[in-house]
Amino acid sequence: MISSEKKAQITSDLASHKTDTGSPAVQVGIMTARITELTDHLKKNKHDHAARRALLQLVGKRKRHLKYIAEGSSDAYLELIKKLGIRR
Repeated sequence: MISSEKKAQITSDLASHKTDTGSPAVQVGIMTARITELTDHLKKNKHDHAARRALLQLVGKRKRHLKYIAEGSSDAYLELIKKLGIRR
């Protein structure tokens, strides 16, 4: 689980305005942090199939959010994946 401090840091980095907490860019940032934590967990716990399923669902959801951002503005999409270190 992501700490509230880490979530607040991600939100402040990716927010488009002061009170932005739910824009697609912020959601993708939070999902990316959760994906990294789940990946680290699965490296240690190879037989945790529930966590593996949750990871796959999360990756799919992030992919849909990124597709939505790319449809709106390809520049915003490229900037976001560069900032988060996501490969295409």
